[in-house]
Amino acid sequence: MSGRTLGRLLAGALLAVAACEPGAANSAPTAPSPPTRNVKTPVAVGVGEGELDLITWEGYADDSWAKAFTQQSGCQVHAHYVGSTAEMSSLMTGGGGGSWDMVSAPGDISLQLIYGGEVDPMNVALVPSWSDFGSLFQSPPYNTVSGVHYGVSLQWSANILLYNTKQLTPAPTSWSVVYDQAYKGHVTVPDNPMQIADAALYLSKSQPGLGITNPFELNRRQFNAAVALLTKQRPLIHRYWPIASDAIAMFQDGEAIVGSAGLYQAIQLQSVGIPVAEAAPAEGMTAWGDSWMLAARAPHPNCAYMWAAYTATPQVQAQQARLFGETPVNSKACSAMNTLESGSCAKYHADAASSYLSAIDFWPAPRSRPSTAPAQRRSSQSSCTSIRRRRARRR
Repeated sequence: MSGRTLGRLLAGALLAVAACEPGAANSAPTAPSPPTRNVKTPVAVGVGEGELDLITWEGYADDSWAKAFTQQSGCQVHAHYVGSTAEMSSLMTGGGGGSWDMVSAPGDISLQLIYGGEVDPMNVALVPSWSDFGSLFQSPPYNTVSGVHYGVSLQWSANILLYNTKQLTPAPTSWSVVYDQAYKGHVTVPDNPMQIADAALYLSKSQPGLGITNPFELNRRQFNAAVALLTKQRPLIHRYWPIASDAIAMFQDGEAIVGSAGLYQAIQLQSVGIPVAEAAPAEGMTAWGDSWMLAARAPHPNCAYMWAAYTATPQVQAQQARLFGETPVNSKACSAMNTLESGSCAKYHADAASSYLSAIDFWPAPRSRPSTAPAQRRSSQSSCTSIRRRRARRR
């Protein structure tokens, strides 16, 4: 494969460190308090306004649970499906412009929305199931600032090390396999800049002298090392995958035997008898998390709160998890998942132990995006401390 894909992958990330001084130490930028910090949250949910306008990913308001919500609440759901975080951010400008109620913001743009004053704080006491969320997802840094909640966690997924169990024995225990010459032509990884963070995560353990403590916050030397590793990896890649179905096809056809993928791909491949499994890399994994956030100028806030509460319930969490190959944040979703499909709780890591979660670095939430950032599907950019990423739609 030519270097075009790798070049695209690195282009945005180069902007992310352009403002950094070469060799600068890792440090997080300071920022003023969010503009909407002092906005008072409601103490109760009022009568529904009859409408709910959502900015979200395709299928996140699927009829299998949206219709039941409308019957219960009287709020008719209107979902506007987007193809990029750039589109999400644009639609949310001006607090949703008085047109939109909520956005299912991924972790890499949520702080942009918070610090841009596009979303209001939320009273999680009005979301009864919030108390059942895993502790990591009650107040994650991608939707909570200084103890103020600006969103309600929804679903998450790790970027797993996927391998063919017949081609690789014993099971790999490190991300080193995706950089190993032994598998030249049979490696696949996502076509998105977050691969820089994954490379940095691997380097943090394989080259401790680089001093990488956070794969999302790199100084110039650390960033250059990650780029060099990805450049070395390029000849090993059979094909970079932009959408989930591409990765599935490569493993199904035997073109790929190891690579970085999502839980969705693993489950889909196993369902048709392809011998693949998740490995447990010693270096850990990166992951993403989505949240429902309330637009600052939401015209239907009561319906919005009703939706946040409804989608946080175990049954809906279970339905969405199984439909999209994601993991619910509600710890009580396990029994509902197993009712829908025996063993699916463990399959989707909904019962993940603290040891599993402690090995995961969640994608960061940039506070601002340069005006020169190209609009890509599910992508965003920030200052020198964050890296752009994209999560391909699954359908």
